[in-house]
Amino acid sequence: MQPQGHVQLMIRLFDYHQNPQAALDAPRWRVLNNLDVALEPGFDPKVLNDLKDRGHSIKHMDATEFGGGQLIYKMADGYCGASEPRKDGQAVGF
Repeated sequence: MQPQGHVQLMIRLFDYHQNPQAALDAPRWRVLNNLDVALEPGFDPKVLNDLKDRGHSIKHMDATEFGGGQLIYKMADGYCGASEPRKDGQAVGF
């Protein structure tokens, strides 16, 4: 899951321009074997239907199955830290 999670976060940060907290909070997916895809809660039903129409088998999994992450994002005027809700943690700075 780790490389797939990294890709998802990078896409959300740099393609969709989400802030670190929004990127971590977003629902995750994981490619399994063949056309099987695991999804955590939170996806739009349209996404589920589109995947099924394309031949994917959907497996619903608990959010704890998708890892955990924390981010520190360097900005021009400081840093932005984020910690996701799947694990215990918090973003703290001084």
